[in-house]
Amino acid sequence: MSSITQTPNISIPSDLLPEDGRFGSGPSRVRPQAATALAEVATSFLGTSHRKATVKDVVHRLRVGVADLLCIPEDYEVVLGNGGSTGFWDAAIFNLIQTRSQHLSFGAFSAKFAKGVAGAPHLADPVILTSEPGTHPQPVADPSVDAYAFTHNETSTGVAMDLRRPSSDGLVLVDATSGAGGLMFEPKETDVYYFAPQKCLAADGGLWLACCSPAAIERIERIGASDRWIPPFLDLSIALASSRKDETYNTPALATIFLATHQVEWINNNGGLQWAAARCSESAEIIYEWAESRTFTTPFVADTSIRSHVVATIDLHDVSADEIAQVLRANNIVDVESYRALGRNQLRVALFPAIPPSDIAALCACIDHVVEHL
Repeated sequence: MSSITQTPNISIPSDLLPEDGRFGSGPSRVRPQAATALAEVATSFLGTSHRKATVKDVVHRLRVGVADLLCIPEDYEVVLGNGGSTGFWDAAIFNLIQTRSQHLSFGAFSAKFAKGVAGAPHLADPVILTSEPGTHPQPVADPSVDAYAFTHNETSTGVAMDLRRPSSDGLVLVDATSGAGGLMFEPKETDVYYFAPQKCLAADGGLWLACCSPAAIERIERIGASDRWIPPFLDLSIALASSRKDETYNTPALATIFLATHQVEWINNNGGLQWAAARCSESAEIIYEWAESRTFTTPFVADTSIRSHVVATIDLHDVSADEIAQVLRANNIVDVESYRALGRNQLRVALFPAIPPSDIAALCACIDHVVEHL
């Protein structure tokens, strides 16, 4: 990718600009209404004890709201803790993999989890199935495996996958960090559907939530009661017990909890996951049709059946993505750069529920304007 030393002086007309210029894939756009609501509780919620009703009531609303949003079965439980999805990977290494796991590795984040498991001295070497960026491998039923690790939406590449159990045996662990709340799925095909709230849930990071099946809860409790050493911060049996009391093991970021709750309830009040997924799909249709109709753009993911409806990756030809991103940033349209490690001449655009499709259309018009004037 080219290196730009000076941003071209291109002014985008105000009538082309989106209502809000934030299109980052994480941290994502926080709706101004949520930020206003947070400010209104600055003296009654922020800075208060997370062991008392003021905060516990909001945690309860978040857990109930997530269960409603994702339509999880009644015997599943919503567990939460601090550390984000990266922290949950470490917790899964201790609490959810009994002996050996299988990983689908098709981007930066799915690869990180697989690498962490491979370094765990108490586990057998994982089975890691890989594919080129822009695609995803298929799981394979394996009797030596007791946990299957999938990624609902690979944030780094813009690839989404259908979630299906490869076998009746083994837990299905799904990293849903950029998919939860924006993509449809069948909860019964998963045992642990976990995510952080800084994407579709339009909050800050540092928190993880996990929808756990009875089989996952049984394993958490059984391993927690065994002689396996688990750091308390990563002990999911402690997180489970705390969540049942609408608490976290240690002090959480109260603003994150509040913003996530506000977003979940906003989605649920508008029609739930079906409404949010349809809104994301409308945005996806806009940007992919735009990219296919221009001579200088191509959707990175060639297979339309696995193109993400929450994170779009668009390759550019004969123009510099870095240059376009810098001009957009100078016009207060931010965070459309490609994932740093992918190294492509590419733009990456979040299509999360907080972003109205009209703003995606406006972004496309702004890119057209910039390219025309470069």
